Order: sequence, then C-alpha cells, then structure tokens
Amino acid sequence: MKKILFSTMTVLALAACEDPYNREGVGFTGIDGEPRSISDVQGAAAFLSPATNVPAELAVLPAVPVVTDQTDPQKLARVAIDNGGRSDTDAVVLTGSDTNLFLSTVNVNGTLYGVLRTANNSTRVDNAIGATFGRDAEQFTGCLPAGDVYRKGNSDRSSGFAVALNCS
Repeated sequence: MKKILFSTMTVLALAACEDPYNREGVGFTGIDGEPRSISDVQGAAAFLSPATNVPAELAVLPAVPVVTDQTDPQKLARVAIDNGGRSDTDAVVLTGSDTNLFLSTVNVNGTLYGVLRTANNSTRVDNAIGATFGRDAEQFTGCLPAGDVYRKGNSDRSSGFAVALNCS
C-alpha cells in the first residue's frame, strides 16, 4: 500500500510542476525548433492578459455579411479574409511582437468564418500563425472550427487566415 501511495504522490507532484501541454519539462525533450506558444512565433499575435476575454469582445461585434457567387470553399474563405475587420472598430485587435492582427467574423453566403488578418494585404506574417489559429479557434472565437484553415498569401507568409465556424 505504501508503494502505491508513494508512486501516486510522486506522479501527482511531478504533474503539478508543469503544464501538461508543455513538451519541454521532466521526461520530455520536445521537438527542436518547435514553437512552445503563439508568442514564440515571430509576428504571431500574443495571448492577451487573462483579464481580456477575446470571445466576449468578438461576440459584441456583428459578423460582416457578404454574398458572393463563389462556391469553392477556398474561394469563400478568401472572400471572408478580404472582408475581415481591419481596425479596432470592427475587429478584436491581438497585439503581436512586430505586428497587430485583427480577429473578426464574416458571414459568407450563410457560413460563418473566423478571420485573422493583418491591417493590409502587403503586411504578411508567418503561416504557422494560421495553423495555431485553426487549432485554437475555439479559444479565440468561442466556436468550434468546422473545416480547414485557409490562407491568403504564399507558401511562407500570408496576410490573412479564415476557418469556417460551428457555433451551435
């Protein structure tokens, strides 16, 4: 009984020392060069202070309604990115280390998209931000991602990202 109790206490003590999703710690080597958080990615939007509730701020802003004759999901996402908010009046501003990103929702032909974009098309950020945005879409928008993350840009850097949302 003492061996089981001691082993359990040891595991619990080690688990309490570190975030379970942090792959650098006791017993974990991590993957070389892998960003540990969005703030470690150059140009990425940093997580805001705990006092800021991003989904609540986003919920106050109305979704931008857009109608298009496009039917291809990638083209619909591109329309969403083009119409996403670009200022603090129509988007939630996520401050980053070297650029601000704007989070908004756009309703394209009845499909709601979460859009994360730069202030203009000439400013581009690393594509790793789009992957992080898709993975953490629920944290940012309060809705589950309902598909792939699409980007507007090239293979290395993009000016915007969009993901269809399921808010039901």
